[in-house]
Amino acid sequence: MPAIKERDLKKIQRTLDRIFDMKEPPVARTRLLSTGMELYNRLHSEGRDLASDKGCIACGNCVDSCPVLRREPERLERTAQRTSMALESIVGEDCEQCYSCALACPQTDLDIKQYIVDKRVVETLPKSKTLNQLDRYFAALIGLLFGILLGILIAW
Repeated sequence: MPAIKERDLKKIQRTLDRIFDMKEPPVARTRLLSTGMELYNRLHSEGRDLASDKGCIACGNCVDSCPVLRREPERLERTAQRTSMALESIVGEDCEQCYSCALACPQTDLDIKQYIVDKRVVETLPKSKTLNQLDRYFAALIGLLFGILLGILIAW
């Protein structure tokens, strides 16, 4: 099965952008765009080769990684399933578009995961009040030291 790079990721970028712009968990659609399970990720059952299977294996990685469900665990009581379809029905339009479900899915191709990390995930650090106050403190301290040095140079 060819990897996405060989199928030219540029061709599906518009489709990926449409999927990621939807206010729903993208894991099922990214899984279907992928080539499926790699041989080294999948068990073999009774001589059948299960590689390249695109169906959800109900591992629950997407459910476990969802921040909406971590914040509101009572939503999980609606179903016992741990599939991408259950995630879509439980979370729906409350999706925060963090893409952690697609990043956690073992069936999403690495190229799609890399696209998510490179183009869609925005890293932010929350501003802490104590850090902000420390910034002001250090700025005042540096200003004071600079003033003392400037005063010494002028007096000399």
